[in-house]
Amino acid sequence: MKGTYVLIISLPEAMEMTIGALGKIRFKEGYYAYVGSALKSLEKRTARHLSSEKKLHWHVDYLLQKAEILDVLKLEDERKLECFVAENLQEFDSVRKFGSSDCSCKSHLFFSEDISTLKKSAEEALAKA
Repeated sequence: MKGTYVLIISLPEAMEMTIGALGKIRFKEGYYAYVGSALKSLEKRTARHLSSEKKLHWHVDYLLQKAEILDVLKLEDERKLECFVAENLQEFDSVRKFGSSDCSCKSHLFFSEDISTLKKSAEEALAKA
């Protein structure tokens, strides 16, 4: 099944990382919501993100070398809704062009020091979609 997902991610300490073509980015300690879509298999895509054995391809792959996925929120739908979900998370700080180099969105990665607020907003954004 196709769909859209949000990874709830924890970064245990602030650090600078090189993120593919985006270059060096300084990440704050805290929680991140990464919005993505799976146009073939939602299960396979999210399983790939959870795996530690993978080729670095997407921006989030670089981040996940140092961060941990705490939860995966999923919405099964034939439509590509990741940009809609990302637009609904604009209240949070974001990392410019992270995960959104193939669209016009500001970002698909959002930051908060409060995991419960971030997760609740991501759940609401998926529900609106």
